[in-house]
Amino acid sequence: MTAYRYRALNTEGKLVRGVLEGDSERQVRSQLRGQSLRPVDVALANVRETASRGWSLSFLKPRINVGEMALLTRQLATLVQSNLPLDECLQAAAEQSRKPRTKGLLLQVRSRVAEGHTLAYAMGEFPTVFDEMYRAMVSAGEHAGFLGPVLEQLADYTEQRQYTGQKLKMAMIYPFILVGVAIAVVVALMVFVVPELVGIFAHTSRDLPLLTRGLIAASDFFRDYGLWLLVAIVLLMLLVRRLLRNPARRKTWHRWLLAMPGISGVVTAVDTARFASTLSILMASGVPLLEALRSAGKVLTNLVLREDSEAVAERVQEGSSLNRALRESGRFPPMMVHMLASGETSGEHETLLPRSAQNQEREREMTLGTVMGLFEPLMVVVMGGMVLTIVLAILLPIFDLNTMVR
Repeated sequence: MTAYRYRALNTEGKLVRGVLEGDSERQVRSQLRGQSLRPVDVALANVRETASRGWSLSFLKPRINVGEMALLTRQLATLVQSNLPLDECLQAAAEQSRKPRTKGLLLQVRSRVAEGHTLAYAMGEFPTVFDEMYRAMVSAGEHAGFLGPVLEQLADYTEQRQYTGQKLKMAMIYPFILVGVAIAVVVALMVFVVPELVGIFAHTSRDLPLLTRGLIAASDFFRDYGLWLLVAIVLLMLLVRRLLRNPARRKTWHRWLLAMPGISGVVTAVDTARFASTLSILMASGVPLLEALRSAGKVLTNLVLREDSEAVAERVQEGSSLNRALRESGRFPPMMVHMLASGETSGEHETLLPRSAQNQEREREMTLGTVMGLFEPLMVVVMGGMVLTIVLAILLPIFDLNTMVR
């Protein structure tokens, strides 16, 4: 059966929307009439996905946030391990979902599975929802006959990613609020307070201090061109974002980030931790090493690091060991390389790889914690210096007037 989206009127004349499965539109309309609903529109549930592919509008493509994906994966893992048929598991997960988009997506996947396709193949029709790593693990679990445990590992991984993302967002809330309030205070002083004080000093015959003249000039500039400056900044950000859509420009930008002191360590720590954890999960799920390396490389956001991971996969394919290939790339942390070398020598590769991934995760958290810990006092010092400069620029002429009166 195929999933159909519908719009119908209930007995009170209100428009309701939803998703139903049926062999044809006619059957779906009959089901709606059996539910005392009057059909208004019935269409295939995957029309929106097809249209979005044709127009390449990313905001129209179906997406599921990390929290929903973690919950969905956990539900599927529980249902599959209950020895229910796969199509019934997908049906139950769809009925459990409260969002029509997620429900329609699951019903479409179920319809493909009911047609005889594998779960990984059915998920492959929605790459914006199920990424390559997700599909590779599902495929490995299906071929090995351990789909339930693999989905459990996927659920753990997705929940950990959600936890890390929420932790990072919570850590960034205070600095962003601090920056926003400080900028608002400075702009308010420059636009509203400083012009009022200019009138006080305008009747004096003495020259104003250089700091005060600079403050007045900056205040006049913000009053006359502040709105245009804001528009220019927004346009510049949009232009940079558009330019970075080009892979060559984005790769140059990523290479520049890796060359910057301080920033390069954060970028490398974040991406290599994601690479190590993904590779660990894929290997534990029974995915072959080459396929695991290629899938793990695609989760790297930095294009230079992604290119290095592809080179690592090529060296491994040519017969090189994994630790030697990683060492020759020069981008991956030495601790990770040494642990992999020890695992390959002792035959405990599957044990040391997850431990290396955990070490990378801890290093990433420590790096981000250090950066955020330094960012907050730095912003306090910078904004305090700006406010102090404004106060001094206001007080210096007052001190001169006091001296002149004496």
